[in-house]
Amino acid sequence: MTGYGEAEGDINGATYTVEIRTVNNRYLKTSIKLPEIAAFLEEDIDKLLRKNLSRGTVSYVLRLKTVSPNALFDIDETALRAYIEKLSRAGASADIKCTIDIGSLLVVPGIIQPILPDEKMAELIKDTVLSITQKAIDKLKQMRAAEGVALAADLNSHCKAIKQNLQQIRGHNTVVLQEYQKKLKKRVDELLAEAKLKLDEETLAKEVAIFADRSDISEEIARLDSHLQQFAESCQSNAAAGRKLDFISQEMLREANTIASKASGTELIRCVVDIKCHIDRLKEQIQNIE
Repeated sequence: MTGYGEAEGDINGATYTVEIRTVNNRYLKTSIKLPEIAAFLEEDIDKLLRKNLSRGTVSYVLRLKTVSPNALFDIDETALRAYIEKLSRAGASADIKCTIDIGSLLVVPGIIQPILPDEKMAELIKDTVLSITQKAIDKLKQMRAAEGVALAADLNSHCKAIKQNLQQIRGHNTVVLQEYQKKLKKRVDELLAEAKLKLDEETLAKEVAIFADRSDISEEIARLDSHLQQFAESCQSNAAAGRKLDFISQEMLREANTIASKASGTELIRCVVDIKCHIDRLKEQIQNIE
């Protein structure tokens, strides 16, 4: 499910801002970007995300929004002084008058050193970042919950349509059997009319019984109806149900395919096609559900 959440917190003049975005994914995939001063928190943040989210591609970014002058880096003054002295000696030995731009020396590797937090500061950063991360996750969940309400309504509409088609199939199944018996008797009577033979009623009954057994879809209808009930219960559950709904929809499609292989009669086939269309729509929407 798509969603967005953000939060921020201050530490000694530095403002840490967390942004979390999620997009649809069948599985859980995290992408975490951290400033160097907080790089040690990657594993803790990943665990927190996985504890709260079970599906989707999650993009997590931690930024230093505003900082105090000494919050990000330190200058190795000893190394800088050594560079200046060497450049001055080189210019004097070559009798070259030149101005040394200290700003240009700052890009020399080793001059600017990132400030690594001590144990006390690291613990403070960890507590603050994880706290604002949880706040951002909570906002993300609220946004996803609002989307979930709309998805639930759409899923329920498709389930309702499937139930209506099942009800029509139940009614037509008996009619199909009766029509088959009439058509079979009429056809056989026509073929035997010239030979002046009469159809054995017992033979006809056996043939109709075989057809009835081969085309019996009562078990498939019962199982599909049961899957619909489980689907509705899972939608109402507060737990993450995306994978469970995915499995149930697969089983629903299996039963629909079996009914299609046994069904005869244009009305029954139309209902089955309609059911399969709604199940495909369910499967598409389920990919958006955690």
